Amino acid sequence: MEKIGFHKVVPEIFSQRTDLVSDIWNQDVSFEKGHLYLVEADSGKGKSTFCSYILGYRHDYGGKVMFDSVATSSLKVADWVDIRKCHVSYLFQELRLFPELTAYENVEIKNKLTGFKTRRQIVEWFDLLGIGDKIDAKIGHMSFGQQQRVAMMRALVQPFDFILADEPISHLDDSNSNVMGKLMMTEAKAQGAGVIVTSIGKHMDLDYEKVFKL
Repeated sequence: MEKIGFHKVVPEIFSQRTDLVSDIWNQDVSFEKGHLYLVEADSGKGKSTFCSYILGYRHDYGGKVMFDSVATSSLKVADWVDIRKCHVSYLFQELRLFPELTAYENVEIKNKLTGFKTRRQIVEWFDLLGIGDKIDAKIGHMSFGQQQRVAMMRALVQPFDFILADEPISHLDDSNSNVMGKLMMTEAKAQGAGVIVTSIGKHMDLDYEKVFKL
């Protein structure tokens, strides 16, 4: 996948509004592989909706979401499984970790689907992110900031053309957010992938090539 396109996309909930001002809704915009984007939004402007449209979790919109020349509305379940496994990785704002599993198990449960990273590589990430001593700790016993770092690692244990990071550092200090940003960009560059970061406030301090106001 080389490009994600939004062509006159308007969420149904906004369809009757005449005062809608957005760089994305009801516009023709594209996100290209190998580039870095920031999507900023005030609360209630549709940031989670935007992410859900890319991931195919929701289809309540007018217009077209495109993967290259293919409208996502035409994709089947098997297509979405392949896209989420091999083409688009997503770092959930709500993390979606398993509290009964350890930090490492939460990463490995996805890595088993892809076989993308070795245990040694994952352990190195834990050390890099400053939570090497938490590798065998239950996620439910870790702080939200520590859980965010585990969720980031889980998002990176797969091949991807794009990574969508939704509010990735809301509970991290600048030092840890910088380390997370560096790790994400290192992996993205290694795969030639595009990066889309969303935020309603604090965001990673990266060299964004384009900033969209949702």
